[in-house]
Amino acid sequence: MNIFKRLLKIGQAEIHALVEKMEDPIALTEQGIRDMKQDLAESTESYAKVRALIIRSENRVVDKTNEADSYEEKAKKILGIAQAGEIDKNKAEQLVIEALQIKKDLLSEIANLQHEISNHKISAEEINNSLSVLKFNIAKWEKELSTLRAKQKVSATNKTANQQMAQIEANSTIQMLERMKAKAEEDQALAKAYNELAEQQINEKIDHSLERDKTIMAELETLKKKIGL
Repeated sequence: MNIFKRLLKIGQAEIHALVEKMEDPIALTEQGIRDMKQDLAESTESYAKVRALIIRSENRVVDKTNEADSYEEKAKKILGIAQAGEIDKNKAEQLVIEALQIKKDLLSEIANLQHEISNHKISAEEINNSLSVLKFNIAKWEKELSTLRAKQKVSATNKTANQQMAQIEANSTIQMLERMKAKAEEDQALAKAYNELAEQQINEKIDHSLERDKTIMAELETLKKKIGL
């Protein structure tokens, strides 16, 4: 039994769940449809053969019925001839018995043929029912295939969109990191500049203080000389 025939034995919800788990549900569904179409072709051929058997058997029934009727007519004619004295009665009865035996055999064959026809018709009905089921399932799964293809197309579109969004988000993240890096470098440079400025101011204060001390000391020495120290 192929995989698609197994699918047909479970419910619709279970089918969807199973199909979703398959590696390639579209390919498997396509294969299942091909399998069913092959079964349909074979069943159609079988149905045609059984119908042909029925037709041939029915034609044989008609022929044998006509033949049986003709032997009955022959038996009647022989009796009529014997009654007219045109043929020996014993001989006539023998011929009539033979004719009626042939008729009996023909009727037996007709009964067998009718039994065969009945069986063939049952087989034909079963095959025809199978054909109806196959046609229904083929139509149903062709619609299901269209749905699966549409889902695949939507999934592919969503995947592409998600990839694009992920790329955009990745680019945005990179840009943000670059901005953060630039800001950090800018803050570091600014802090260094402030530090250098502070050091410069301290140095200037020290130099100014030293310069002032030199002036005061020089003035002190001058005063000492004036007073004779």
